[in-house]
Amino acid sequence: MKRSHYVLTAVLALSLTGCGSSDGFADLQVFMDEVRSRPKGSIEPMPKEVVYEPFTYVAATLRSPFQPPVKIELSSREKGSKDIEPDETRVKQFLEGFNIESFVMVGTLSNEAGTYALLRGGNGVHRVRIGDYLGGNHGRVTAITTAGIEVIEIVSDGDGGWLERPRTLALQERS
Repeated sequence: MKRSHYVLTAVLALSLTGCGSSDGFADLQVFMDEVRSRPKGSIEPMPKEVVYEPFTYVAATLRSPFQPPVKIELSSREKGSKDIEPDETRVKQFLEGFNIESFVMVGTLSNEAGTYALLRGGNGVHRVRIGDYLGGNHGRVTAITTAGIEVIEIVSDGDGGWLERPRTLALQERS
């Protein structure tokens, strides 16, 4: 047994002497020296800080760009049969503070006093009748049916004059 211990110890000693040699890493050391001797690269400077400028949306009262434009018939303006102009002296009604496109007709009510239309929009449901005003363009309710509300708006024609623009708020179907 002693002899086998000596043989085993000799084999282990010979195998460990092979691991201690550094001749296998000479090419790696040459490569590392070459890389270290190369000139250092430059780092790109940080990009300039872009100052944020807040955007204020001022077109909230205009027609939504997602709605089709309303066709205006110029024949009544060209004839000049009546002088169209909004009444700036009258007291504004509550619903004139909202965009007309924010309203949706949801129903009608009828009693001895007349027929009323129910409009949803402007933070609630509102009751309107013929002659009431709504929207930012001097829109006056001219007719109420079970299918919708007819409104005539007075808008600028761009030449200092005014045009009447008809608009219909249709009854919203259940969804």
